Amino acid sequence: MSIVGFIGLGRMGANMAANLIGHVDQLLVHDVSPDAVAAMVAQGAQAAGSAKALGDECDIVFASLPTPPIVREAILGPGGVAEGSRVKIVCDLSTSGPRLAQDLHAALSARGIASIDAPVSGGIKGAKDGTLAIMAGGPQAEYDQVLPLLQRMGKPFYMGETPGAGQVMKLVNNLLGAVAIGVTSEGMAMGIKAGLDPARMIEVLNSGTGINSATRDKWPRSVLPRTFDFGFAAALSLKDTNLLLDEAEAMGVPLQLGQVVRSYLERVLADYGPDADFTAMAKVVESDAGLDPERGA
Repeated sequence: MSIVGFIGLGRMGANMAANLIGHVDQLLVHDVSPDAVAAMVAQGAQAAGSAKALGDECDIVFASLPTPPIVREAILGPGGVAEGSRVKIVCDLSTSGPRLAQDLHAALSARGIASIDAPVSGGIKGAKDGTLAIMAGGPQAEYDQVLPLLQRMGKPFYMGETPGAGQVMKLVNNLLGAVAIGVTSEGMAMGIKAGLDPARMIEVLNSGTGINSATRDKWPRSVLPRTFDFGFAAALSLKDTNLLLDEAEAMGVPLQLGQVVRSYLERVLADYGPDADFTAMAKVVESDAGLDPERGA
């Protein structure tokens, strides 16, 4: 009998967990928000009273949590998943960095629990549609056990047995995605200041070699309509960028474009507040270019 647990029912986690309902014998869920748990129970999940309860009752536990300290506390802290008596595999879907993945591997393996790091990319829509790119690292045998479940959430890519391999791949992916927003912001600001129509610019870029994830998705959905609500918080993007830069520094890899992205994200938070979307990088660049923030699309 397959009993699966899921901790962390935010905008990403709730959608990923929902895609498991009906495809496991039993899905137990836990979150600090009672409303989030109730919403999953209404879809067919069962509430677990704590992180430890997931570890006591589930064979496999997935985690989707916002920051590395929260991941560590939920899994390894007092009353955490690792204190459970039944769990055999913990799969961290969060972007929590390779260092934490290595720490989880060391701590969990000492308890006879396998650790898989499997961060995801594709945003809320990908989580809802089950089309996320999933980058996984960890022991092959346990990865094979969770693979059918990961396939309910998206397209898994196995990056190897080294703990943190999936996390490294996710940080590289995030670097390219964030740099795409930054460089698109710069190019668009230049064109707009020269009098070009921004919607026509995006049309041209998406038909030429300048196409990227920002021109394809973020500008049409969030920047051109001036809503800046793509669905990924600048604070979380900055967290990911700091993880990336810290890891790169430890490896001796200079990431100058990553430094620029960090500066833009810090400006977003300073200028537009803690709830700002990461697409607001465009507003920072436009402001520096002297463009009218009320110019419309």
